[in-house]
Amino acid sequence: MAKDKTLYVCRECGGQTNKWQGQCPHCLAWNTLSETVVEAKPARFQGLAAAGGIQRLTEVQARETPRFATGLGEFDRVLGGGMVEGGVVLLGGDPGIGKSTLLLQALAVMSARFRTLYVSGEESADQIALRAKRLGLGQADIPLLTEIRLEAILATLQAEKPQVAVIDSIQTVYTEQLQSAPGSVAQVRECAQSLTRHAKSSGTALVFVGHVTKEGALAGPRVLEHIVDTVLYFEGDPSSSFRLIRAFKNRFGAVNELGVFAMTEKGLKGVSNPSALFLARDEREVPGSCVVVAQEGTRPLLVEIQALVDTAHTPSPRRLTVGLDPNRLAMLLAVLHRHGGIGCYDQDVFVNAVGGVRINEPAADLAVLMAVVSSIRNKPLPHKLAVFGEVGLGGEVRPVQRGQERLKEAAKLGFTHALAPRANLPKQPPTGMAVRGVGTLAEALDYLRGL
Repeated sequence: MAKDKTLYVCRECGGQTNKWQGQCPHCLAWNTLSETVVEAKPARFQGLAAAGGIQRLTEVQARETPRFATGLGEFDRVLGGGMVEGGVVLLGGDPGIGKSTLLLQALAVMSARFRTLYVSGEESADQIALRAKRLGLGQADIPLLTEIRLEAILATLQAEKPQVAVIDSIQTVYTEQLQSAPGSVAQVRECAQSLTRHAKSSGTALVFVGHVTKEGALAGPRVLEHIVDTVLYFEGDPSSSFRLIRAFKNRFGAVNELGVFAMTEKGLKGVSNPSALFLARDEREVPGSCVVVAQEGTRPLLVEIQALVDTAHTPSPRRLTVGLDPNRLAMLLAVLHRHGGIGCYDQDVFVNAVGGVRINEPAADLAVLMAVVSSIRNKPLPHKLAVFGEVGLGGEVRPVQRGQERLKEAAKLGFTHALAPRANLPKQPPTGMAVRGVGTLAEALDYLRGL
């Protein structure tokens, strides 16, 4: 088969050249030329407009999309209920985090009900069989294909017609139409587009395993995340047994959903109650500890926030966070000084979200400040106190979303007191819980003085 014509296109200005150059001759930018395939253009456009036909939105019947349940509850939660026919999922994560293990477990469960295919470009069939045996999946009837050529993979997909297929990984696949190495921008883009077109036309649900860079972003072109329907990130410390899957894009479900897994000898096990997992702490009351009720997608999550404030021994006090935004911590400390009268300009401040979870929402502001004040005063907070609320630059405590669900989750786990924005006060507090509403940071500090 004759190779298609290729050109080198600049990522900055879109200029084209026939040969690769270090500098774009059009915009003079360096290292921006990427190889791409030139698609043949139709000779004429007469009659092409009527091929697709125009439909009125009012005439289109909305139908529920059928889903393939993977059998792993936490994975299905992040996907929005399961995999969609013809949907394409991109799963990224650090090396050794458990991406291949999770997908092998999912295919082992699904192979009893659906036609599946596991395409591996990184491991041999013997290595996959050894992993399956270690996980107790040796009896699972999963078709395996160890191949990295795109044309061979597409031919196998057309012949086998699987309902669910895994490509591990998309960076190892290459097409013979391009001369660049596997993993290059052009190869990843072209292979992902070809596999996605096949998924949409055949109805096969595809899962791409994606590599990440040292900064934590998915390797390859940014268009890769636009091509697929769902983007999932596998997070967690490899030295810890806990793993988190977070959805950053989902055309068939909610984003920012969180799935929690525990790594065991038999693979990944879903954690149905992650709040109890992250709150496995000492019963003693310790200064600098505060529990925040965060919201991850549709799930309220209780996480312990620890703060340590100590005298700075350098001219520039340190502001270090783990699992939280360090820039937001600096802003909160300025608000605490201006509107609370408590300064940390000569103190080192360390804040940690226990359990390796990342909290990106501003509802943790009030809990962070309460933990900092507790550490400064060396006075512990009540062990059964839950806190949430956003703190503004004017010292006001703003309401957050799903306040009622947060309070119910805290009450379910045995918390008897809650400090929340006044606008989130419920008409009827949860049974056994006393809720205190505050409108400003000063009111919250007064509440701490009365404890």
